[in-house]
Amino acid sequence: MRDVSTGTLVREGRAAHPDGTEVHPDAWWSALAEAMDAAGGLADVTAVSVGGQQHGMVVLDESGAVVRPALLWNDTRSAGSARDLLGELGGPQAWADAVGLVPVASFTVTKLRWLAEHEPDLAARVVAVCLPHDWLTWRLAGDASLDALRTDRSDASGTGYWSAATGDYRPDLLELGFGRPLHVPVVLGPRDRAGATGGGAALGPGAGDNAAAALGVGARPGDVVVSVGTSGVVSAVAERPVADPTGTVAGFADATGRFLPLVATLNASRVLDAAARLLGVDHAGLSRLALSAPSGAGGLVLVPYLEGERTPNRPDATGAVHGLSLATSTPRHLARAAVEGLLCGLADGLDAIVDQGARVDRVLLVGGGARSEALRTLAPAVLGRPVVVPPPGEYVADGAARQAAWVLAGGDDPPDWQAAGEGATVHEADPEPAVRERYAEVREMTARRPA
Repeated sequence: MRDVSTGTLVREGRAAHPDGTEVHPDAWWSALAEAMDAAGGLADVTAVSVGGQQHGMVVLDESGAVVRPALLWNDTRSAGSARDLLGELGGPQAWADAVGLVPVASFTVTKLRWLAEHEPDLAARVVAVCLPHDWLTWRLAGDASLDALRTDRSDASGTGYWSAATGDYRPDLLELGFGRPLHVPVVLGPRDRAGATGGGAALGPGAGDNAAAALGVGARPGDVVVSVGTSGVVSAVAERPVADPTGTVAGFADATGRFLPLVATLNASRVLDAAARLLGVDHAGLSRLALSAPSGAGGLVLVPYLEGERTPNRPDATGAVHGLSLATSTPRHLARAAVEGLLCGLADGLDAIVDQGARVDRVLLVGGGARSEALRTLAPAVLGRPVVVPPPGEYVADGAARQAAWVLAGGDDPPDWQAAGEGATVHEADPEPAVRERYAEVREMTARRPA
């Protein structure tokens, strides 16, 4: 919770919710209640906004009850549905022109197709579809009517049936995905009210996690945010929408009325977790090992597709290690390869964003993975640019709080709280293109499977 005028952190609360690729929304509601209690409750709070993970499919029946556990963004079971939908509309260019993205398993429209085909009895009960932050905002408002569902531009732009460029739903694509029309939330503007809590606090429209993080860190046009959390994300605040027919860059909207072209990978901080576990060290130990090894890990490459991959779109892929020799079969070489492999995937994303016209004045490194000394130190060499690392923080929550303050204050721009760069550290290093060249060679080898 932050002061509406200054943005000063007043108090905070946290709660865990289940891991996995599907979860019943009730778990989010319980976690939210626990976190609010830990933060002292909402009695003196004047406005609330919810930041939540994008794409998750929450399906409701006519009474507003949840029909099945939500499929999350990282659930890849709808990869086949994505391929089917791709062809049914006429290919990648048709989808990019229609909604600014090309279907992959992450997007809601593909999950709806999977549900319709694989769980028809449950699908028959579905009347409405919304996203995680929509559902939580709706619950906070206490209005059980499906007509009270609200969302924002950022989250709507990741469904596959709303266009950031036009600001409109594409009901034809929703019906293409599910087979029949569904009720969807009203899309609000960046500072519009979604209602009020039972205690009278104003409810903001909310935001998808990436858009909320960009708002929380104070990103502006020309900033590229590289977030290393459960997923890896490279996003840029832009003045114009993007429509990339390769599907590499998703043409999302942001939380300010602008746009947020974005590249996401499935594998980020968990790569560091897995490498540390494999080597029997903690994260500090992993950093020490990685920084003691030579650049390029002596030719050892780790392609970190530990949970499949979204960018490139290889949902069935697994990780690969290449270049083992007597010299590179050491803990420090493997640690270095893990960190460099993670960063190379993000560097590919940065290149793709630039290819779509993004201006890069600053690269901001955030997320839990940014706490890794090795990641911070090696990022400039692999990304090829200086890297600004803001102080560690809960930037998704900060963005939601800033949006809530904007709802109260009104005006064309969000409150001018602490901007990214204040209290930040800047990491610089000479670019090392050989690391990326070697990674690209191995990455393409892993794409070729035996017949």
